[in-house]
Amino acid sequence: MIELPADVLHLLDRLEAKAEPGTFERVRSAFFTLFEDAMTWLDDSTIFVATGDIPAMWIRDSTWQLRPLLAATGSTGESERIIASVSRRQAKYLLIDPYANAFNVEPNGNCWHRDFEDQSPWVFERKFELDSISAFFDLALRLYRIAGFTEHLDETFWLTVEVCLDVLEREQQHDRTSYRFVRDGNPTHDQLSHDGFGAPFANIGLVWAAFRPSDDGCRFPFLIPANAHLAVVLEWLAQAASEFDKRDLAKRSRTLGGAVRRAIKKHAIVGQGPDKRYAYEVDGLGSSLEWDDPNVPSLLALPYLGWCGLGDRRYLQTRSWVLSRHNPMYVSGKHATGLASVHTPARHIWPLALAIQGLTAWSHDESEACLKLLEEIDGGTGRNHESVNVDDPNQFTRPWFSWADMTYAHLALRVHGLSQRAD
Repeated sequence: MIELPADVLHLLDRLEAKAEPGTFERVRSAFFTLFEDAMTWLDDSTIFVATGDIPAMWIRDSTWQLRPLLAATGSTGESERIIASVSRRQAKYLLIDPYANAFNVEPNGNCWHRDFEDQSPWVFERKFELDSISAFFDLALRLYRIAGFTEHLDETFWLTVEVCLDVLEREQQHDRTSYRFVRDGNPTHDQLSHDGFGAPFANIGLVWAAFRPSDDGCRFPFLIPANAHLAVVLEWLAQAASEFDKRDLAKRSRTLGGAVRRAIKKHAIVGQGPDKRYAYEVDGLGSSLEWDDPNVPSLLALPYLGWCGLGDRRYLQTRSWVLSRHNPMYVSGKHATGLASVHTPARHIWPLALAIQGLTAWSHDESEACLKLLEEIDGGTGRNHESVNVDDPNQFTRPWFSWADMTYAHLALRVHGLSQRAD
């Protein structure tokens, strides 16, 4: 258990003075549950962050769980040190296995499924998800950019950067025989197609990915939202590396980030004329997947990821399509409308995507409406679940999903004008 730092308590006091009591209590509960139940100090002074009711730490989840904490930075330095301690834990995990997405609190061999004979006892799951690496870069570099904090940018961080760049450069020229993922007896979305090697592709400058941030297998291996996020954080990395006199790392980051950005503009646009928008996945051979998943990175989340502004024309065209019946993952029901996922029950939408819709809305009214809807579909629990039935919010998956809770908290802070440093 970790006590809430004084700067977070002060942030909550400011929210209490602005928000409705129900909103404040939900946000307060999200923060207290994160610190008291999800976080654990380890012997090396790093912090393990459980995703919620699954006792493992996802690199991606932990980044977005901590992002709202940036709103409390800039005063006592306590929140900066908490975020840095999580970043240092992420770095140590990626040094163990940069292809893994989730890790144990200790090398106890716990796992969702043992998919590789040489799987480390630290690794809870070894699905190669491009956004795991970009999420590590995001947390570390966003803290540096927003708060000027540098304690976590130590030798281990730069060693991890080098290892991750090696992986990214390798996967930009992916050898289809180098990574195979088969999970016999499980649904098709829980493994890779084509005998575990994934769909055919042509290397086009994007970085290959096996799995989405939902932990579902990619239909086509170039996941556009993940590549867009990667391009952004590589540009941040190039700048930071230059400032720390890491010239080779700066050059590699700048080169790779530029190549990815150019490839997205060349290969990821679908539609005609004024309806041009981003695809979700492409294969470099002419095929594309046109939908959006409720997890992050997503097309809906592109401004949240730093790819573009809220008013960017191509983003607004994409957003309009995503939040419409044209998107196969869009579901509307008696109580709610939103984005669904292939690995949760039918007619279940994800509160996480509703929070992202609010965080990327141009209109304050839309943000406020998303916040209100999230509070109405919590099944009376005061928490944001993984997914919720649009016809009966008392039916939901995962009673405690800390990532969704904290993204809701970020939205509440934004609606009440308190999120600037986290946005």
